[in-house]
Amino acid sequence: MVSKNLFKRILYLILFIFVANYLANKFYLYSSIWYFDMIMHFLGGLWLGLLVIWFLYSEITSSGFSLKLILKILLGVFLIGVFWEIFEIIFNNIIAQSPFNTLDTISDIFFDLAGGTFAVLYCFRKCMIFSKNKVE
Repeated sequence: MVSKNLFKRILYLILFIFVANYLANKFYLYSSIWYFDMIMHFLGGLWLGLLVIWFLYSEITSSGFSLKLILKILLGVFLIGVFWEIFEIIFNNIIAQSPFNTLDTISDIFFDLAGGTFAVLYCFRKCMIFSKNKVE
């Protein structure tokens, strides 16, 4: 898969997430389906992982796919997920005035990382750039 096709898939995934989030807010799916937030965080981690892979595409094609690269991808997903959770905490405490939930925050970060891991596995399986490189 070339960089252009990967970028198209990222855009389609972002569009799907946008529509799913819009419908979830309109029909109160976040409160009526207890696990819907987990699905959305998994999808968010997936598109973040794919986006980090897209940004690192030239590094992947030039130096190959390695454990260090996997850790870079997951660290990128983790950092963005943590920043998002900080935003949620600030928003919930100041604007929505709902209490902080530690378990929900840990769960959200876990599902972000699970989505990022799936992105790595997906590209490892589907992307042509990984098929010619061995994992070091």
